[in-house]
Amino acid sequence: MSDKLVLQGPQADQAALARIAALLHPARTVELHAHALRCDGFDLTPALKADVEAAAHAAGIDATFIGAERTLADFRLVAMDMDSTLITIECIDEIADMQGLKPQVSAITEAAMRGELDFAESLTRRVALLEGLPTEALARVYKERLQLSLGGEAMLQAVQAAGLKTLLVSGGFTFFTERLKTRLGLDYTHANVLEEADGVLTGRVVGGIVDAAEKKRTVQRVCADLGIETTQAIVMGDGANDLQMMGVAGLSVAFRAKPVVRAQADVALNFTGLDGVLAILA
Repeated sequence: MSDKLVLQGPQADQAALARIAALLHPARTVELHAHALRCDGFDLTPALKADVEAAAHAAGIDATFIGAERTLADFRLVAMDMDSTLITIECIDEIADMQGLKPQVSAITEAAMRGELDFAESLTRRVALLEGLPTEALARVYKERLQLSLGGEAMLQAVQAAGLKTLLVSGGFTFFTERLKTRLGLDYTHANVLEEADGVLTGRVVGGIVDAAEKKRTVQRVCADLGIETTQAIVMGDGANDLQMMGVAGLSVAFRAKPVVRAQADVALNFTGLDGVLAILA
């Protein structure tokens, strides 16, 4: 199968995209929209691929090489991580900020996302620091700080219109995933449950922790429920905790991701919004 190259960037015009495309001497270029260009009919070598990717990154442009015939119609499910993927924040860090503990919790979060700490252990440590926090702090984080990532809503609307199902699977908390499920019309969600008593958090999680292995199992369970193969799933994430579920996907998308995740993903969106996947699969 031949490859296509999709170049896109939120600040890039067609002239900037064409300058990167010219490195390939493509037989054909097609404007996908004002900030995206498709290139076909080129001879690709590892050195040329590296040159294109380096030039694109320096220009704030995402360069994606992918099979020329791959389209959104190849897929039946979009599965997403929540924190720093579908939404811009790490919810636990913002909850901790209500306790004046954001620096301590953020440091643990970052180490876990880079793959330097076991996720379950890191979550247990972080949640323990929330003991005694009034549960109303969760509502404040949702109302005051939670925002969807660039292109998130447009991406979801497009895949839902195309008939794909949606899954939000998170090492975060059901307080947020359930609200996003209602708000965005998502089909499935799975996350951790924060234990509370007498209006305050106890510093514990109820039941098993949604770690990397559980995220992978969740994608597999939902695919089985839908009667599809995991290769018919697009899986999006940003941290080491997402790598196992991304590994079983037909298309893995690293969004504003840690280096360890970008290195293993099929697609890396470093500049474009989540809706960048639509141009890639157009």
